[in-house]
Amino acid sequence: MTWLTWRQFRLPALSVFAGLIAIALVLAVTGPDLVGRTDFSDQDVLFSGTILVLYLLPAVIGVFWGVPMITRELESGTHSLVWNQTVTRKQWLTTKLGFGLLAAMLAAAVLSAAVSWWASPIDALAAQQTDRGMLPRIAPVVFGARGIVPIGYAAFALALGVAVGMLLKRTVAAMAVTLVTLAAVLLLVPNFVRPYLLPPQTLTVPIVGRDITNITGNDKEGITEIGVRKPAGAWELANETVDPAGQVADPLPEFVQVCAPRPGAGPPERGTMERCMAQLGTHGYQQRLTFQPGSRFWPLQWLELALYLAMTALLTWFCFRRLRHLS
Repeated sequence: MTWLTWRQFRLPALSVFAGLIAIALVLAVTGPDLVGRTDFSDQDVLFSGTILVLYLLPAVIGVFWGVPMITRELESGTHSLVWNQTVTRKQWLTTKLGFGLLAAMLAAAVLSAAVSWWASPIDALAAQQTDRGMLPRIAPVVFGARGIVPIGYAAFALALGVAVGMLLKRTVAAMAVTLVTLAAVLLLVPNFVRPYLLPPQTLTVPIVGRDITNITGNDKEGITEIGVRKPAGAWELANETVDPAGQVADPLPEFVQVCAPRPGAGPPERGTMERCMAQLGTHGYQQRLTFQPGSRFWPLQWLELALYLAMTALLTWFCFRRLRHLS
């Protein structure tokens, strides 16, 4: 059964690992040049590309490894031939799932290790930034392309592809459902689960002109939002102006709204914005930051990996339950 599984799986597996070797070679050539630098603007394309590749890998694994692993057998009827031999249904599925999960997790581990090594100088510099110019590795987009969570993504994607394939029994339909479901999970977890795996920290700070990082507004409402500098390397969850009672000030006070620049009126007079912001402090307004500090990168990595492995185990259980109803 192991030999048969390898024969069926070797072409897609070797294709993916060949691509990983090519990516690793590019990173190995360009990586040493990043050490000691303080400007990485010329590496934006490659930096974004490495993140994209790590998010595409689970999709490839789920759609092109997981789904065909079962549906191909069900559509061709070869699974019945195997079951009529000495191989039981459970042995058949255990071998396929075990082989696929190990290969998927290994592929993700290799790619994540290569990318994390290549991007380590950039991540180290981003961890020292307090503005929004560089994304720290704990930021949602970067977090999923670092450390050990890609291993969980890959395992979950493969188990999801197998489960959907066993449920729908049609390759093309199962591929589409797997891709949509995986994309939904990878979007929902960073926004609604990851921020609360550990209780976020809050910090209330005075509104000081030199610490303001952004001011947004329009010509009708004036200034509608103020952002102040977050702690270095942190993941900002909320940046809110609060009144003296500690309640979110929405909308902002009238005396701040009138300070917004008007279209066609030219730039505000020198010191206008500083005076407007100073009025907030005079009247007892402060800025409340809600964030996950950069020091929680690894605890959050382990917790999210455990979450995805738990979902993988649940899908695996479903696959074995579903196996009883296959014919």
